[in-house]
Amino acid sequence: MTERARFAAARVARLATADAEGRPHLVPVCFAVSGDTVYVAVDAKPKRTLRLKRLANLAANPAAALLADHYDDEDWSRLWWVRADGTARILEDGEERARALALLAERYRQYAETPPPGPVIAIDVSRWSGWSAS
Repeated sequence: MTERARFAAARVARLATADAEGRPHLVPVCFAVSGDTVYVAVDAKPKRTLRLKRLANLAANPAAALLADHYDDEDWSRLWWVRADGTARILEDGEERARALALLAERYRQYAETPPPGPVIAIDVSRWSGWSAS
């Protein structure tokens, strides 16, 4: 299985961003993959605001990384991780945002029932890397 395919099959990833001074910020995210682009939406889960730290970070510094992994405490031969490094764009509206939301709704029933109200982060992946115990 390729790193991109393994990543795409995962249900959750962690999104790493950094602000203009390089201070890191890490959050779990739901995502969808289309080619070498990963989409992450600002969804309706309870938040103080839709203007999130990750969005401010990406506006100041568009470099981003995503990490998906699998851990099995009983069988370490099944461990793996995949990292996607790239450059992020913020989609406030338009056709690409609509396509991204449709992809996310296909993967997550909750997004089909309650479409994400905020922007979509599009990360154009320049490097897929990973490791697998098997």
